[in-house]
Amino acid sequence: MGSHDIPDGRDQVGPADNDRQETESERSDRNWIDLLQELRVLQAGTQILTAFLLAIAFQPRFTDLDEFQRTLYLALVSVSILTTILSLLPVSLHRLLFRRRLKSSTVAIGDAMVRAVVLGVSLGTVGTAMLIFDFVVGRVAGLLAAGILALVLLAFGVFLPLIVRRRSSPDPQSRN
Repeated sequence: MGSHDIPDGRDQVGPADNDRQETESERSDRNWIDLLQELRVLQAGTQILTAFLLAIAFQPRFTDLDEFQRTLYLALVSVSILTTILSLLPVSLHRLLFRRRLKSSTVAIGDAMVRAVVLGVSLGTVGTAMLIFDFVVGRVAGLLAAGILALVLLAFGVFLPLIVRRRSSPDPQSRN
């Protein structure tokens, strides 16, 4: 994989990384540690959200949910449980590939899993807000809450990092 940690053709080595005096193995180790730190943060939120959603079904007012809310609830439980499972899979991946000199591949696959977990947590959070606002205030409030949270997530979770990455990348024209 060379200096690429993610096998999708995008250069993952930033300007600061070029100044590091590390081998590819050291870089893979560092990236794996970074992924594990991200997973630690994500796992807590994922597990709390899943527990919350599972507990809802045992509340007395659960039977007051309409058909749309029950369908949304079941979709959220499915996404949340799948996300919880995905957040645990990098550990299995590491165990199966441990001591096989495949750290770079482990990092690349782990990265894809973490991205899927971030997407799942985002969908679960937006959907849970939608369900709660829909149930407590009404359908329009639920849709509005989901829309606002989706915009916030896109703005700060996708667009802002892309803007920062683009601004920090060297100008391809300047290389000539």
